[in-house]
Amino acid sequence: MKVTKTHIDGLLILEPKVHGDERGYFFESYRKSTFEDEGNAVNFIQDNQARSIKNVLRGLHYQNNPVPQCKLLRVLEGSIWDVAVDIRKGSKTYGQWYGIELSAENKVQFLIPHGFAHGYAVLSDTAEVFYKCDNYYSKDCEGGLYYADPAINIDWKIDISKAIVSEKDQKQPLLKDANNLF
Repeated sequence: MKVTKTHIDGLLILEPKVHGDERGYFFESYRKSTFEDEGNAVNFIQDNQARSIKNVLRGLHYQNNPVPQCKLLRVLEGSIWDVAVDIRKGSKTYGQWYGIELSAENKVQFLIPHGFAHGYAVLSDTAEVFYKCDNYYSKDCEGGLYYADPAINIDWKIDISKAIVSEKDQKQPLLKDANNLF
């Protein structure tokens, strides 16, 4: 598996080696030692899956300490524009975002460690997203950022006026007002 570091410390892009022939394909989607070799010993304990239609925008979500979540995302069907925002106070890249297209076709995965808000926009007619987490969901620790915060200025790769956003996500605070414990 090819591992690429981004300009924001901790965010990793993983590209599996795909073996294909006339029958289809095979690839190793997760190997614990790959993360350990990169200095990211992650103990994933929960898998989640979500299906959404075109222009759905989910996020930006995070879990605060003491139950933060690291996520490893990939797309099983369709394509998304996946975004992580650095919310680690004191980080030289605090408030900066990184985006990447994840699709069933490219099979690329995105590791989002603790201290990041995460969201995605659906680019295809439908998309099925699968992700691993290293902690269980905790309502008491959940946090979020407003997806259209002008201070972050994310390019979601969709017409934001057509975005389908939950009521909860529409009411998230700006980064400057967020309850961020990182």
